[in-house]
Amino acid sequence: MSDAEQQRPSALIFGARNLGKAVIELLLGAGWSVAGVARSQETLQSVTEAGALALQADVTDQASVRNAIAETVAAHGRIDLVVNAASAYGGTRSGPFGGGPMAEADADAFDSWAAAPARAAFSFLSGAAGYLTGHDATATLIQVTGGSARRAMPGRGLWAAGAFGVRAITQAAAQELRGQGIHVALLIVDAGIEPLSGGSRPGVSPDALADPRSLAEAVLYLAEQGPRAATHELQVTPLAETWVP
Repeated sequence: MSDAEQQRPSALIFGARNLGKAVIELLLGAGWSVAGVARSQETLQSVTEAGALALQADVTDQASVRNAIAETVAAHGRIDLVVNAASAYGGTRSGPFGGGPMAEADADAFDSWAAAPARAAFSFLSGAAGYLTGHDATATLIQVTGGSARRAMPGRGLWAAGAFGVRAITQAAAQELRGQGIHVALLIVDAGIEPLSGGSRPGVSPDALADPRSLAEAVLYLAEQGPRAATHELQVTPLAETWVP
């Protein structure tokens, strides 16, 4: 590896589809060295074709997170940014979206909608923080979540419980790690995300969907902040969507 390559900022993106893929493409265009994590061979192939290092790892496993960061450092010489853009839910989620009304929710709905996302955020932040503190390194850690981290909706209380858990875990990590120069930020996407290939979703106006490429710019904004002006929580909402402060 040349000195010039080692001086380039380095990023690791968990969840290399849609938003994650948009982040990978933007960072590569900005001159970063990038690794993308996925589990399917199809997504890993798309990461390679984009020009990034493709890694197979599991964001719900602390050891796997640490190993993925170690592989990125071995390939790029450093780590400056780690993003969790993966959607991690459990179970079959065969019932209503978001878990359904409390009086009608299935027995396993809590684990599927509420426990799994918070557990994944814990595994990501704990694994990444463990690597960074263990190697006396600093970086920006960005956890992505949805607008349900701000408020619950009828019929989707379990989904919101998971997002609330993600938010709480991320806030705690931000406070615990800031004294060591590690910047932890929560990116709240308060809308559905438009497919990277374009198009809309059934019954949803395209104007109300978040643009993954614009969201990628928000990730880069957070990544490039200095230690004296760090954002710990950033909410983005399309103008055509209802904004809840």
